[in-house]
Amino acid sequence: MARVYNFSAGPSVLPESVLKRAAAEMMDYEGSGQSVMEMSHRSKIYETIIQGAEALLREVMNIPDNYKVLFLQGGASTQFAMIPLNLMNGSGKADFVITGQWATKAFQEAGRYGEAKAVASSKDKTFSYIPKLDKATFTPDADYFHICLNNTIYGTKFNELPDTGNVPLVADISSCILSEPLDVTKFGMLYAGAQKNLAPAGVTIVIVREDLIGNAKDFTPTMLNYKTHADNDSMYNTPPCYPIYIAKLVLEWIKSEFGTIEKLGEYNKKKAAILYDFLDNSKLFKGTVVKEDRSLMNVPFVTGNEELDAKFVKEATAAGFVNLKGHRSVGGMRASIYNAMPIEGVEKLVAFMADFEAKNA
Repeated sequence: MARVYNFSAGPSVLPESVLKRAAAEMMDYEGSGQSVMEMSHRSKIYETIIQGAEALLREVMNIPDNYKVLFLQGGASTQFAMIPLNLMNGSGKADFVITGQWATKAFQEAGRYGEAKAVASSKDKTFSYIPKLDKATFTPDADYFHICLNNTIYGTKFNELPDTGNVPLVADISSCILSEPLDVTKFGMLYAGAQKNLAPAGVTIVIVREDLIGNAKDFTPTMLNYKTHADNDSMYNTPPCYPIYIAKLVLEWIKSEFGTIEKLGEYNKKKAAILYDFLDNSKLFKGTVVKEDRSLMNVPFVTGNEELDAKFVKEATAAGFVNLKGHRSVGGMRASIYNAMPIEGVEKLVAFMADFEAKNA
């Protein structure tokens, strides 16, 4: 069967060369006579995998030495609790910008452990924009300031970071990790479920400044304490071994295919422009996000007619363009065009959309 063009928001498309290499190494990883799926995480050979993955991530993202890289489990959703448990340890306050479902959940979970304040929200227009921020509304003594840098469901992205002064900026980068350059030093912490742009589901990446580790609340469970994992190089318990291995292969692919994160960012901008340019000139389809806040990774769009939306999704699926149905909370369509989606896939989708428009407009 021919491969489809997979526009899923996550778990999502992986580079074909990575899948082929993983398949070739499935039964025998580098002459070990065993699969990565079955080898001991304490073995010397697995140590080279997890250490190699961390080294590559540090290199590609330019992560400074005073930040720890942790390979955790539980998805980004578990971080909604881990963050306040570990960081809400001074004033017991934190600020949040509400730009979608995941930012909302992070805000609500933090409210269980301290004083969570929503300093701005774009809920009034179905999260179709990033709200303008007024620094006067920020909590001066907050323990951290939280944003969702890229909003998977609604297709918005922070193109300008909030100036939080000495308050650590914390960002969920699940759907934009490695999509373009990001200055890690502007953040106290970054976290990402890797199943959108880096690996299959199962591993969560946490990049946290060292001075923010070691002051967790007294009742924090051992497994939810960043110090537990930092002190044990993410090997306190059995890590998600296979997803970490795939992440290493994806990072190797980024280096070999693009060389630098800057080049990859340019590629993603070119790819997104093809789809956005079509939407801006279409008589049938339209994007749902204000232009200045558009995501490079997630592109929601509609026809304005629910029946026509459903017809488009059905016909697109039959034509080999899968997982284009929008999130159940917003409807319409959404094309997630992560790193591994080739420009060819976007070009062919646009050609299909143009044909659909000609027949249905």
